[in-house]
Amino acid sequence: YIPAKSRVMINAWAIGRDSNSWEDAETFKPSRFLQEGVPDYKGSNFEFIPFGSGRRSCPGMQLGLYALDLCVAHLLHCFTWELPDG
Repeated sequence: YIPAKSRVMINAWAIGRDSNSWEDAETFKPSRFLQEGVPDYKGSNFEFIPFGSGRRSCPGMQLGLYALDLCVAHLLHCFTWELPDG
């Protein structure tokens, strides 16, 4: 039971370190977000928790994701990339 006019907050720090949701939750592994397929914004996946959730989610979330794609594409296009020897 939650009383009327209560403030309910999402603890993004705890969700990001929940071992029930993430394998090796305490380990820095950005590769865990490189899954194939369409991102699930409304499901129980927590990749987008920093954008908020529900009716109060960030209206600029999609713009931010598109801007990130554009930034990576621009870097790939404008620079000559080489692997180091070895």
